[in-house]
Amino acid sequence: MGIDLNSDLGEGFGPWRMGDDAAMLDIVSSANIACGGHAGDPDTMLETLRLAVARGVTIGAHPGYADPLGFGRRIIPMAAESIGAMVAAQTGALQGVAALAGGRVAYVKPHGATANLAADDDDVAQAIARAVAALPGGPGLLAISGTALEIAARRLGIPVWSEIFADRAYLANGRLVPRNRPDAVLHDPDAVADRLLRFLETGLMPVVDGPPVALAAQSVCIHGDTPGAVRMAAQLRQRLEQDGVSIAPFAAPA
Repeated sequence: MGIDLNSDLGEGFGPWRMGDDAAMLDIVSSANIACGGHAGDPDTMLETLRLAVARGVTIGAHPGYADPLGFGRRIIPMAAESIGAMVAAQTGALQGVAALAGGRVAYVKPHGATANLAADDDDVAQAIARAVAALPGGPGLLAISGTALEIAARRLGIPVWSEIFADRAYLANGRLVPRNRPDAVLHDPDAVADRLLRFLETGLMPVVDGPPVALAAQSVCIHGDTPGAVRMAAQLRQRLEQDGVSIAPFAAPA
């Protein structure tokens, strides 16, 4: 059995840095790199991309609302077409900087509130899928498992992979527990590893408000901005490999 581990990285801006990208890139197999919306700037992109290329980590774009103060986790009222244009513009910027770093963008993973909106809003999901389909290089989409974005990507015939979250709690409808709740983020590495191993065996995700829900996944996210993220990622990878689960990207790095 194999699975991809991904993390949201490059989420600094100017002299300010969030998380330990270099350490996370030694653990994960795919990196979702901020591209100037919720976080990131050209220098931060280039630095993070070079680290990823040096380690053979697959590169994904991580576009989201241009809302650094809210870290892209607040919905900004926009037309669906405008959201698609935003995704295309930010991903295109990362594609350009990736060329400088000697890498390529293999997929797009919407960030934060953008991803949550695309999970249930068909118009937004279709706009994002159309934007990704129009990008040069043929990138695919990494989408939250069981969402409208997956369906929109499949309708357009673009590559799409499903994602679950190691460090987030789930609701009975298959969506993430909102971050304003105290039980939204999981912090115990052993409990996170136990839950993920059970999920990989059964395909069932425990939830906070009912029986487990069935989800599909080719990738598992560990948020790079969570306190203790590197420790959790390292322990999670170790537990997976000890249990015979291989770690490999869902898409080739180049």
